[in-house]
Amino acid sequence: MAREKGLSAYVGDGSARWPAVHRLDAARLYRWALESAPAGAQYHAVGDEALPLREIAEVIARRLDVPTGSVPAEQAVEHFGFLGLVASLDCPASSTLTRKQTGWEPVEVGLIADLETVHYFAQI
Repeated sequence: MAREKGLSAYVGDGSARWPAVHRLDAARLYRWALESAPAGAQYHAVGDEALPLREIAEVIARRLDVPTGSVPAEQAVEHFGFLGLVASLDCPASSTLTRKQTGWEPVEVGLIADLETVHYFAQI
């Protein structure tokens, strides 16, 4: 989207926080849950608990060599499409209970470090 629009955007001041987890860390927890969890158990696979959307946008902007900028909340859907409905939500989450109950620990790189790698921005 940032490449297409020429702007790596965030909503408002960019302070809305999102959780993230590396796909391999999530896969390890999901596998454990499928094989070992009691029926009805709920877990949060969270590696990064509260990444400000502005920080994510800044990495994307740097990797794509486009500017970073704010989009007003009332224009979020126009800019982000369906993701505009959640782009301004502050959604920090924790995996503290999951870690205590399961022994699971994320070991892969966090989202910001992962976004710094080439594969996310290679042209297809």
